[in-house]
Amino acid sequence: MEKEKQESFKVLMFPWLAHGHTFPYLELAKRLSTTHHFTMYLCSTTVNLDSIKSSISSEDDAAASVKLVELHMPSPPQLPPHLHTTRNLPSHLIPTLMKTFQESSSSFSDIMDSLKPDLVIFDVYQPWAPKIASSKGVPCVHFSTPGATVLSLLHHLYTLGSSAAFPFPAISLPDEDVPRQVALLAQNLKDADDDFVFGAMTRSTDIVLSKSSRHVEQKYADYLSALSKKEIVCTGPLIAADANKHDDFEIMKWLNGKNLDSTLYISFGSECFLSKKQIVEIAKGLQLCDVNFLWVIRYPAEEAGTGIRLIEEELPAGFLETMKERGLVVTRWAPQTKILGHPSIGGFVSHCGRSSITESMYFGVPVIAMPMNADQPFNAQLVVELGVGVDVEKDHRNGVYVGEEIAKAIDKVMVEKNTLYEGLRSRARRLSVTMREKDEEEVNEVAQQLLKICVKNKN
Repeated sequence: MEKEKQESFKVLMFPWLAHGHTFPYLELAKRLSTTHHFTMYLCSTTVNLDSIKSSISSEDDAAASVKLVELHMPSPPQLPPHLHTTRNLPSHLIPTLMKTFQESSSSFSDIMDSLKPDLVIFDVYQPWAPKIASSKGVPCVHFSTPGATVLSLLHHLYTLGSSAAFPFPAISLPDEDVPRQVALLAQNLKDADDDFVFGAMTRSTDIVLSKSSRHVEQKYADYLSALSKKEIVCTGPLIAADANKHDDFEIMKWLNGKNLDSTLYISFGSECFLSKKQIVEIAKGLQLCDVNFLWVIRYPAEEAGTGIRLIEEELPAGFLETMKERGLVVTRWAPQTKILGHPSIGGFVSHCGRSSITESMYFGVPVIAMPMNADQPFNAQLVVELGVGVDVEKDHRNGVYVGEEIAKAIDKVMVEKNTLYEGLRSRARRLSVTMREKDEEEVNEVAQQLLKICVKNKN
């Protein structure tokens, strides 16, 4: 056994080409490389690897211990190498990226032959990766970044169909088209290629990793385990510390001047861009509330550098001037984990991307949910079920969240005289304490499970 403890196993991690996938993989790789007996490699395209390099500080020894491996992808004229990522990718090119990614299997096979890893940890959109690994006698484990809640509902639909009631009524199909299309896809997989989502779980050796905290999603993880016949192992929240950057000084200085729990943070992630109509409605909601706010507005890459002009054109006339005492609007990168961890932040208006809701729970900040697409409506339902967030009623006829409803939701979270205020805040803080206490324990469990798979395959 002493020999097994000293042996270092090579683990090749292979995420999908999206920020919300790459960085959880990187964070897990960092923790496994520094705490346990693994040599970690992370495989992605050049543009994604450059993003990793630029986002980590020189003091981040854990990140430096993860070796980066370049995946060579074809570059058709419409998809040059700087677009080999979903970040800043025009939406009409996503199918092209997906198709081109599938054509990189030979590069991945060459990497396998050169590196000779003991284990591959793979993502959902590359069904050929576990096939290649298995053909070379290498065990492979699927790491799912969306969490257990949405996958348990989709697997329920896939396995039992929509006529069978989902056992957890707090989570259901929203009215929006996108989640319905995702669910319909899950149902239709029985008649199609079984490679997408649940094929990945099937090919996973013994376990499936889920970016989740068992304390938060235990019943969903258990149900998903029963449906998939795989043990679901939660990785914990995998919160990465923001690198120290000089350009966040203004933001942090501004927050330092605000009172405890007095400030609202508004951000819709790095890949969700608001329409002019939605920006106007959020501004109206803020005008109706008497709260401080830090609002991060992001634009697609092709519009970068013109943020101030666009903001002045898109916000209501005079908004920036009249709100300057209690509001800060920025269009550049913002250090989200630093912001959520700041004592002045009392609420988070969010699109409910998986990383965003995980970070809000970890830092004990109640959520005002404005989901936009994909798995976000399900994540919003989860924070409401947990009692650590409220949702904003959407005007489905116009396709936006209107200012009056946004203001109502903000008041529920931020106004002390509201009856919901103390309950939301205390539950959010209790959940934060538990997640932090269990964080290292969950990563240790992941390491033990992976070590067991590596040892078994070696013998």
